[in-house]
Amino acid sequence: MRSLPRVVIEPLVRATLLEDLGRAGDLTTDAVISPDARAEVALVAREPGVIAGVDCARLAWELVDPRIEIRDLLPDGSRVQPGTVIGIASGPARGLLSGERTALNFLGHLSGVATGTATIADAIAHTQARVADTRKTIPGLRALQKHAVVAGGGSNHRFGLDDAVLIKDNHIAVAGGVTQAVAAAKAHVGHMVKIEVEVDTLDQLAELLQAGADAVLLDNMGPDQLREAVAMVAGRLITEASGRITPATAVPIAEAGVDLISVGWLTHSARVLDIGLDYLG
Repeated sequence: MRSLPRVVIEPLVRATLLEDLGRAGDLTTDAVISPDARAEVALVAREPGVIAGVDCARLAWELVDPRIEIRDLLPDGSRVQPGTVIGIASGPARGLLSGERTALNFLGHLSGVATGTATIADAIAHTQARVADTRKTIPGLRALQKHAVVAGGGSNHRFGLDDAVLIKDNHIAVAGGVTQAVAAAKAHVGHMVKIEVEVDTLDQLAELLQAGADAVLLDNMGPDQLREAVAMVAGRLITEASGRITPATAVPIAEAGVDLISVGWLTHSARVLDIGLDYLG
């Protein structure tokens, strides 16, 4: 898959290294390890999963010491099993040890996002539905997390408030209704901007079908209600289901015929994939 541009990831990796190294650098490594020592280490998966964040790991070591060589890195999106070698790094031992935690933090977290996404993508692969992320991301890491979702077989929802219109329940309440909110949005944005509206009931959906939009977010509806909603839409809008979806509940929701399933926990509560650093010599 396509890598994120370095200009996107470098500020994040650099800030993380600065946070870790602080004002005096790595006191432990500088005290214990000779400046002439060299080492070789391997990034190794401890459990099954999908890898993401290899460019962040590579850059973490490169910024600490450009003499460090990283080779045989698996690309983002690779499936791994316990014992799979993700990549090998060699060079000055001090740099390898000082950059270790930053490299592993990015790699473990983003691989966790990719792995969580894959659990749902795999479960619903027999349907037309795709799993998508949300804006419920860790502050500052949105681009990286959304990249990891794609690595896990998912799709990206909007990246921010500025690239699409998503009219939610509070917008509707303040605007005075679905029809009023949609009309105001159409009058405000350009023809290239998509409009999606969240509905909680089939009555709201009927009103939206009259108002017109590009997509509908069917919030907290069960499979039977979703099936009825999909029939009402009849292909006129992109249909998206959301609301506390788990790998178990995703299957009947996808089988109801929706186009997308959006899941917030993929990014805001991703479980870290266990990846270790093994000393080779």
